[in-house]
Amino acid sequence: MKKEYEYQGEGYYLKLHEAEDGLWVTACGGRASLVQVPETVKGRQVTGIAKKAFLSRKHIRELILPSTIKKIEDWAFAYCSRLEKITLPGGITELGKAVLANADSLQKINCVQNDKLHQWSEDVAYLLAGAVKDLEAYYLLDLPAAGSKEWFAKWDARLLAVMEEDDNEGYLKQVLCGEEDYGSTDLEAFLSGKRKKKVRLSMLRLQHSEVLLEEVRVYLSRYLQKHTKGCEQEETWQVLLQERSFDKESWDLFLDLGCANGENMEGLLGDMGENYPEMKAYFLRYKAEKLGYKDFFAGLEL
Repeated sequence: MKKEYEYQGEGYYLKLHEAEDGLWVTACGGRASLVQVPETVKGRQVTGIAKKAFLSRKHIRELILPSTIKKIEDWAFAYCSRLEKITLPGGITELGKAVLANADSLQKINCVQNDKLHQWSEDVAYLLAGAVKDLEAYYLLDLPAAGSKEWFAKWDARLLAVMEEDDNEGYLKQVLCGEEDYGSTDLEAFLSGKRKKKVRLSMLRLQHSEVLLEEVRVYLSRYLQKHTKGCEQEETWQVLLQERSFDKESWDLFLDLGCANGENMEGLLGDMGENYPEMKAYFLRYKAEKLGYKDFFAGLEL
């Protein structure tokens, strides 16, 4: 029978069991938003994360693993829906399937090597998260290769494959499986959801543009421009308003690409109404300084 251990952290606890190569984390409890797995427990190295060990731990926002971890099994961190940042060990020798499945809030993946954070750029950390969350490409979770020219080329190749996929792709499967498995079977909602995914990916890559080829930059920029307010589909604006209304960097990207212009500005301001005062003030300033309009009374209303 495997010997069981328990580690008590600040606001959380870990359960572990004994294995030939060290201790493996099997479960996590508590309500802490930050969970840090220790290097050793009772004098033994912690070397693995067992299958589903952190499954559905929705309170965790940041998770830090030590460099001693060598193996991570299937679904280890799946459905951690509030997880925003994870630090993985660069010496992983075995990575299971879907380890971060449905970690829908994931923003950054850092890497620890020999007890020190691996010094790659912020762009790589964000794009690693995007690879598993948005591109569903776990082969890009290749920590030794991450940040290399070849890795960026693979990332962008997968990105373009998703961008060029027909918006109808996958709809029939959703209809056949039913709402309980895949959500609404409304075609327009499905198509809009696919376009919003492409908008998010385009914004992610343009905001983290290390080693981005000019032709790819132009392609992504045009996609966002073709889906702004006043176009046949408006998903660029919908994503910005509904999901990025507190993100100034996203506002700047939207404005720099000319997605706000003299023809749609009033519609943009109207959609913001009184619910987004900071964002509205920013757009009004842009309207006055860049588009040559001055609206004194609108400024007073804010």
